[in-house]
Amino acid sequence: MPPKTITTRFAPSPTGNLHIGSARTALFNYLFAKNQKGKFLLRIEDTDKIRSQNIYAQDIIKNLQWLQLHWDDKPTRQSQNAARHTEIAENLLKTGKAYKCFCSPERLAKMRETALAKGTPPRYDNKCRNAAPPKNPPPYAIRLKTPNTGETILNDRVMEKATFPNSEMDDFIILRSDGTPTWMLALVVDDHDMNITHAIRGGDHHANAARQMHLYNALNWTPPIFAHIPLIHGTDGARLSKRHGATGLSEYQKDFLPEAMRNYLARLGWSHGDDEIFSTEEAIRWFSLEAIGRSPARFSSEKLLNLNAHYLRAANPNALLERIAPPLPKSQWQAIASAMPEMTKRSETLSEVKKNMAFLWEDSHLAPNDHARKILTPSARNRLSRLAFRLQKEHDWTAPALEKTLRDFADAEGVKLGETAQPLRAALTGRTVSIGVFTLLALLGKNETLERLQNSRE
Repeated sequence: MPPKTITTRFAPSPTGNLHIGSARTALFNYLFAKNQKGKFLLRIEDTDKIRSQNIYAQDIIKNLQWLQLHWDDKPTRQSQNAARHTEIAENLLKTGKAYKCFCSPERLAKMRETALAKGTPPRYDNKCRNAAPPKNPPPYAIRLKTPNTGETILNDRVMEKATFPNSEMDDFIILRSDGTPTWMLALVVDDHDMNITHAIRGGDHHANAARQMHLYNALNWTPPIFAHIPLIHGTDGARLSKRHGATGLSEYQKDFLPEAMRNYLARLGWSHGDDEIFSTEEAIRWFSLEAIGRSPARFSSEKLLNLNAHYLRAANPNALLERIAPPLPKSQWQAIASAMPEMTKRSETLSEVKKNMAFLWEDSHLAPNDHARKILTPSARNRLSRLAFRLQKEHDWTAPALEKTLRDFADAEGVKLGETAQPLRAALTGRTVSIGVFTLLALLGKNETLERLQNSRE
């Protein structure tokens, strides 16, 4: 018999936007599957009809696409498999491995309140486990008969081996009284039917695995190999939340490159020696569950920015320009793309690159900011008038030739080069910081340069 294909899945609930922590879980599943020459699947777990929304499901899909985590096969929705979930629950009932629970919501709520008041975990008291059904039975839920004695042992590929006393786990509902399956049942059935070999997920699901083991045992199915990842914390050691900054992945798209985000998320809790910067291909080649740490990773916006700055500098200029610029004439596009490496030296985010380059395609009537306005004194404007007259005679509009022209002009005026270059930059960009002024002139071209100088005097 051929070995089973390694198969992982990312199974988010569409009850909110894709969280940074969930994106890391998806990445780890993707890296492990690809490392093992296996399959990575996407399943939207929408059994919570009240909270699940299609807008969140679309957000999940779009963010995974942006992150370039390509799943195998078509995405599935858990709700579409409800008939199969119900069938399994009914079979467990028929074989005596589950039973009907007629307890009212009021009784269950009171039981929960009493347990909480005593400071004990809420547990069902198994009232209906061996009781005869009432004469006029109300709608019933189906509960799994879990063992009352012994222990459930969970061998986890990331966390330490855990032992759960069965006496502390109750008979949980697998089919609600309205006929809908619970998430616990749906997850086990879907993982089995999708041939999931490894369940790699957040550490907050660790305790759920013990209950799921009871379902697997009742169904005589082999459970997947579990690997629970410690959660992500902020720099203060508390669980990552909005007070630490943006937590939704979509909030990062306007500023960060997907390859930078993939690299950063991979290093959140997983390592390969001292390597900090690596390609996705390298991460796939190196990835192993054993290299995932057991302590919570700490999310640092500063480290993410530093990593993003590295990827901005290494990015293809044309590809980068496509993300931030409007449609431009081919000649202007080529000129701006050639200056991209110099622009990215000054930027950590895409927004900064766009802000620092926007003057190249903005209207020639620029409104100078406060710093630029201070530099454009009356004497500076007069000097720029004389410079414009000199530039009109320039035939070689290249950065080296323009540098010579500006230096000769400054010498003739008896001033330092900066006393000409700084006002010139302010007039051409409306700012006091930009790429080198000689490159700037070459990029704008002769006509645009002279027009902007003219407008700056008006």
